[in-house]
Amino acid sequence: MDAANAERFKGTTTVGIVFDKGVALAADKRATMGYFIASKGVDKIFPVSDRIAMTIAGVTGDAQSLVRLIRAELELYRYSRGATLSVEGAANLLANVLQGNKYYPYIVQLILAGYDSAPRLFDLDLVGGLISEKYTSTGSGSPVAFGMLDEHYQEGMGKEDALRLAVKAVNAAIKRDSPTGDGIDLVCITKDGTKRYSKEEIAKLVG
Repeated sequence: MDAANAERFKGTTTVGIVFDKGVALAADKRATMGYFIASKGVDKIFPVSDRIAMTIAGVTGDAQSLVRLIRAELELYRYSRGATLSVEGAANLLANVLQGNKYYPYIVQLILAGYDSAPRLFDLDLVGGLISEKYTSTGSGSPVAFGMLDEHYQEGMGKEDALRLAVKAVNAAIKRDSPTGDGIDLVCITKDGTKRYSKEEIAKLVG
């Protein structure tokens, strides 16, 4: 697939949930161009530092460009300051980039989440709107995912319950949203770092 077509890949469902000791992020693996399934193995959750990750929805080329940018900025901050930028600081940095390009916007919806002194989750729109959330969803399947999240989310819920809810919310979207599909990716961020779950581990949560 050429670069021009790759930039048009879109269609997804991503979910973020804060639990008592961390954050769970989940996403499907399908990318579409209109009614054509362009890829069945797209990564939509990207670690950008040891304890910060972001999910992408929208135009893949735009989103991947922002992933590269925020990774570079976080590394530069760490080398120049000798410290790690907070999750809120990283979210504000990304929001400023999006706001600065609002007349030629990145066509994206993003979730940025991580753990510093506590678990944190931020929802960002294409012009830099930034909202701190306890749970959220982006992409074409988000209305379906929100139905599951609104019904089952509980503040202070434990890790296993949050992981299971994140996976089930994406799985619900897979059943009803045609651009969402081809498997689920799952990442958990705690004070100990970032863990990506295997297909076998995810399958147990779906069941």
